[in-house]
Amino acid sequence: MAHSCGKYADFEGLRQQALTLRREGLSRRQIRDRLHVDNNDILNRLLQGEPPPAWTKRPNAKDDLRARARELRLQGWTYDRIQVELGCSKSSISLWVRDLPKPEPRYTPEEQRELMQAGLTRLREAQDEERRRVKDGARQEIGELSDRDLFMVGVALYWAEGQKSKPYQRREVVNFVNSDPAVIKVFLAWLDLLGVPRERLVYRVMIHESADVDGAEKYWAGVVGIDASALQRTTLKKHNPKTVRKNIGDDYRGCLVVRVLRGAELYCRIEGWWNGIVAGSTARLR
Repeated sequence: MAHSCGKYADFEGLRQQALTLRREGLSRRQIRDRLHVDNNDILNRLLQGEPPPAWTKRPNAKDDLRARARELRLQGWTYDRIQVELGCSKSSISLWVRDLPKPEPRYTPEEQRELMQAGLTRLREAQDEERRRVKDGARQEIGELSDRDLFMVGVALYWAEGQKSKPYQRREVVNFVNSDPAVIKVFLAWLDLLGVPRERLVYRVMIHESADVDGAEKYWAGVVGIDASALQRTTLKKHNPKTVRKNIGDDYRGCLVVRVLRGAELYCRIEGWWNGIVAGSTARLR
């Protein structure tokens, strides 16, 4: 069946030979070798319009996935579930099943909201549990506080929250204000460590006039261990109707001011201690 070296002079005759071989089930490579056609363009023209035999077609690896995807979709599965089950992309799934009817929703809108709310509740509970675990672990890392630990904490706490003297307004007084009872207790423990007697301490509540003033006074008196009648006159903050306050509700109790009488020398010492901490800390900077 070889043709002459005149290179495909009898093209139609060669085409008939190629078609005959193709219909007999030969592959392109077999026809090329049989007819000595080394030019792919010529071979394409010789076989134009003639489909390849079935055995030469490569099986599509996704045919089984496509069939399974359609089967699952007919069972009412969502794209997400099919993707997890088959491990293929949503875009492929969409192409395979888009002609199929959309399955009825498994849940009513109310049921879907309930399921979503339940899921959010479980998530928040897990997050809360993780926070508790982290906080408990961190608390255990602190361990027992030494006197020096408490001393350093108190100096930093006062310099962050206490009243400080300014170059333009010298006021060497020890006034400490905070709304957190735990912070107040740490500050009092620090004063005890410094040997400041409780008789030198006076207390005053600061709170918005629209809040429960009596309740706040009793609360702070209980925190510091005195009778509410021993508090100085409460400072009331006027309510600005243009301001949207968030510190409202039963747990809002304003702030407590702790003042150390005759505290000028103590203030100077606090400022000196703080300067020492700053100098020691900045010396470690690279």
